Amino acid sequence: MNDKERHEQGMQVRRQVLGDAHVDRSIAKRTEVTEDFQDLITRYAWGEIWTRPGIPRNMRSAITIAMMVALNRNEELALHLRAAKNCGLSIDEVKEVLLQTAIYCGVPAANSAFAMAQEIFSQEAATQDVGKGD
Repeated sequence: MNDKERHEQGMQVRRQVLGDAHVDRSIAKRTEVTEDFQDLITRYAWGEIWTRPGIPRNMRSAITIAMMVALNRNEELALHLRAAKNCGLSIDEVKEVLLQTAIYCGVPAANSAFAMAQEIFSQEAATQDVGKGD
């Protein structure tokens, strides 16, 4: 695959995982300073790693969530908690990932991650309930 094809495949996976709205915002915010980085992550993170056949997407999602907890990368953690359902993870599976992080990353890190997950999942549930009205 050449870089153009890798970018196209990466963009497709990026949209499937993170959603069109997030990706569109990222593209709209590109600048001369950030455009090469955006291309890099689209080609390599999404076009090379997330497309590999070795493990399923839900496992990649779970691993990513755990790593974001371990690295204390809250902005990326929130992004990947929101994306978890797009990757086929249930709330119970996310909960299990976060419980695992309590042991290996520390209780304070997991505590923060659980609070964030609760807030995100509550917001999503409220949004879904609004859409079901009348």
